[in-house]
Amino acid sequence: MSDLDLQSLSPLFYWAGIFIAFFSSFLILGKSKKVTADYVLAIWFMIIGIHLIFFVLFRAEGYLHFPALIGFEIPFPFMHGPMLYLYILCITNQNLNKKIWMLHWIPVLMIYISLFQFLLLPPQERVGVYENKGKGYETLSQVIKILMIFSGILYVGLSLIAVRKYKKEISSQYSNTEKINLNWVYYLIVGIALIWIAVMIRNNILIFSMVVLFIMVAAYFGISRVGILEYSAVKTEDTSENITIENSSEAPKYEKTFAGEEAIQNIYNKLTIQMEKEKLYTDPELNLNYVAKLLDVHPNILSQTINFVENRNFYDYINRQRIEEFKRIAVLPESGKLTILSLAFESGFNSKTSFNRNFKKYMNCSPREFLKSQSIAME
Repeated sequence: MSDLDLQSLSPLFYWAGIFIAFFSSFLILGKSKKVTADYVLAIWFMIIGIHLIFFVLFRAEGYLHFPALIGFEIPFPFMHGPMLYLYILCITNQNLNKKIWMLHWIPVLMIYISLFQFLLLPPQERVGVYENKGKGYETLSQVIKILMIFSGILYVGLSLIAVRKYKKEISSQYSNTEKINLNWVYYLIVGIALIWIAVMIRNNILIFSMVVLFIMVAAYFGISRVGILEYSAVKTEDTSENITIENSSEAPKYEKTFAGEEAIQNIYNKLTIQMEKEKLYTDPELNLNYVAKLLDVHPNILSQTINFVENRNFYDYINRQRIEEFKRIAVLPESGKLTILSLAFESGFNSKTSFNRNFKKYMNCSPREFLKSQSIAME
């Protein structure tokens, strides 16, 4: 390593990024059980790899050796935002309208169309334009730069909105969300956001160095599939049966079609009886689909019922039940020998963090403060 200076090491760094991008893409495509998100990520890695190749070939006036390729690299920055957004929509199982999503690629098409006249120029004339900093195409160049920055801001924003929507939806389906890991999504969004900040600074070395680092991190998580949804299959009445969580287009239907107060009250009464009789909330993996199947109602209708009567989502409804169960068993004489955490687990919570957070949310005090106010001594 001591014999290599930075100038000779730098290209190796970028070629390593290119190798990782394509190798990761092939590894993902080679997985035995692939989902749509895998295909999207594999394609995105290929796009990143090709983009890096253009950068490596053109850096340090390398475009003089590849004049025929000049101009074809310009639209590539407009591809990464849509790919990020599509990937997030896929891994959060959000409804994808393929026709609408194709509209996200119109800017790429429009850039190529606007460059059509330039791309028809002989290679040496295109070299002359590059050497003279876009002479003759100053306006087009400036417009593309502005649109590039706007694209980055837009898709980072859309991606954050998609994650926020997903977080809201999982709260309407699960009673515990601690195992649903959103870190991978935030790594992607933050990584892309940092790259777009570098784009605003207009430092190509910084931009593509960050792209290489991004592809290394993205490849690690993408291949290992540290997904955001670890509850990909949730148990139903028959433990051998699985229900895949889908946020289909049917999900919001109840918002437009009200089931009727009488029907909702009947469902709520059945839900209350089931909760009191079976203590369903003590199951830490309880979910909306499972309860809906027990009551023989559509999950959307059950969600509507809870929202209408309780004015809260499924997550809040179940965890409120768990808090009440904890309060009930905490006063029992035999509970004095147990710890607070053991009673929390018995009530249906699956972690100390979840228990403390929900307890403070509903009781406006910590569990220990509550027990002290009730003169209950507990380990």
